[in-house]
Formats: sequence, structure tokens, C-alpha cells
Amino acid sequence: MTRISVILPAFRAEALLPRVLPPLLAMQARGEVAEVIVVDDRSPDRTAEVARGLGARVIVLPANGGPGVARNLAAEKASGDVLWFVDSDVVAHDDAARRLHAAFADPTVAAVIGSYDEDPPGNWFARYRNLMHRYYHQTARRHLRTFWAGCGAIRAGVFRRAGGFDIATYRVPSIEDIELGYRIAAAGGEIVVDPGLQAKHLKEWRIGQAIHTDIFRRALPWSRLMISREGLTDDLNTSRAERGRAILAGVLALSLLALPFAPGAWPVPLLIYALALAVNAQLFSFLIRHLGLLRALAAMLYHQLYYLYSTGCFAWCLFEFHVLGIRNRLHVP
Repeated sequence: MTRISVILPAFRAEALLPRVLPPLLAMQARGEVAEVIVVDDRSPDRTAEVARGLGARVIVLPANGGPGVARNLAAEKASGDVLWFVDSDVVAHDDAARRLHAAFADPTVAAVIGSYDEDPPGNWFARYRNLMHRYYHQTARRHLRTFWAGCGAIRAGVFRRAGGFDIATYRVPSIEDIELGYRIAAAGGEIVVDPGLQAKHLKEWRIGQAIHTDIFRRALPWSRLMISREGLTDDLNTSRAERGRAILAGVLALSLLALPFAPGAWPVPLLIYALALAVNAQLFSFLIRHLGLLRALAAMLYHQLYYLYSTGCFAWCLFEFHVLGIRNRLHVP
């Protein structure tokens, strides 16, 4: 039987662990996972003490290093054949380990990722963010070239041969899991998404925080990675269909910028937004079911902004690479 080691990096997670750890420890009690390792990233609170009290194995980093460092260290010490990475604000569903056992019964599978569930907590914007993540993972192709460390598992041998997470380039939480997926796929490893492997995300997103994260921790480093290595992929939110929707969001922005010069053209942005809703009909319908009509409309309006700044980041990185000649700007400080 496959031995699964759960690896959970934690920083300031004292309040989260009483919700996050019990389902994982119950899986250990049932023999579904071999161990649950919490790596305390030198938290100033009682993270390590709470994790020990709940029954997890605890490793304390010698200095604060970030989740990549924590995951790599735990992977060295883990006894499992499979390393299951779970974030400290993610509550895995009770059947998650059983789904991993089923997925890794296929010897060709190198890694498996899941998705957030359909009932995230928090304000409407936090719910939209987590539902958007779920939507992309639930509708993705089964075979991917990226990895997700929020709730994803890798064969230990594959992880070690790949060299683990790149903690030199990505010194803060960024796209180190995506980049690891690229290396695994390039080496011939098969990464699959299991829509039934689900977890609840407890993060309370705010709009300003989300924009900063999307630009500086996702869009810019991911664009540079794609441009320097892979080119545009057809995975998740970089698919061909998503690129077309992003172009339409740009047209919407241009129509709004033109209004001061042509105020009589005010119906044009409304028509373009209606078209954006139509081409995003599946996502819009999904958000209506979970947020209601008015909040779904607000979420879709923000989603056009998301397309706009994500596309702008990619365009800037193309300019860096081809015009400014910056060929190796992957480092995320």
C-alpha cells in the first residue's frame, strides 16, 4: 500500500491548525496516511505547540525561510512514498487520502492536484476568489504541466529527482509549485487533476491584497517563466479560450477610456460587458449559483480587471525579454 506523508508548512497558524489538522490526523488514525508533518516556519505565536498538542509531528525551521524551504526540509525527513502538500489554511475533505491512493494506483501518475470546494467561507470577494480557483481546476484538462501545492501530492522519488521547490529563485511564496510542475512534466512525469480531491480554503481575501498577489506573486513571475522556458501553455487560466476573453477585457477597458471623448457612445461599454458575460457564460452561471446575481455581476466586473492586469503583466514581460533583452529575470525577492 502507498505510504502518504502529509507536509504542512505553517507560519502564524495557531488559530488555523485546530480546523486544518483534525481531518488529516483522522486519516492517519484510519491508516490512510503514514504521518502528518507540520513545519513551523519560526512562527512568533504558538503554532508549534498547538500542532504538537493536536498530535502532529513537528519540525521547527532554524530560521524563517518560507513555505518552499519548509516543504523541502520536510520532504527530506518524510517516510512516505508520496508527499502530500497541504497549506496551513486549507481543510482537506475526509475522503482526500482515499482519492490519492486511487490516483497513485496508476504507476504512470507522478503527481495529483485537487481543487477548493464549492462552499468557501468569508465575504463575497473572498468567496469569488476561491470559487474562481475551483472553477479553473474543475474545468481543466485532466493532464497538466503545472503543480499546485495548496492540496497536491507528488511521488517522493519524482520530487527528489526534480530537486524539490526552487527556493533560490522564489524566496517568497510565489509560483514555485507551478515551476516545479514544469520540471516534472519536462522530465516525462504525468501530472493529473482530480476534481474530486477537494479542500476548503479559509483565506480571507481583500481586493488590494488580491491585486498585489496576482501581479507580483503570480502574473509577473509566471509570465517570465513561460516566456523564458515553455511559451504559452494551454493549462488552467492560461488556456487559449482564456486568452480570447482577456483580449475582450482589453477592448472593454479601451471603450471606457474613450467615453470622455465620445460620451454619446456610453452604450458601447455596456454591450461589450454583456458580450464578456456571454463568452464567460459558464463561469458567470457558476458564480450566480454560489453568489447570487448581483454579486456575480460585481465579481465578473472585477474579473475583467483581473484579465486586464494579467495581460498587461504578460505584455510587459514580453517587452522585457524581446526589447530590453532581459533574459533571466525570474528571481522573486
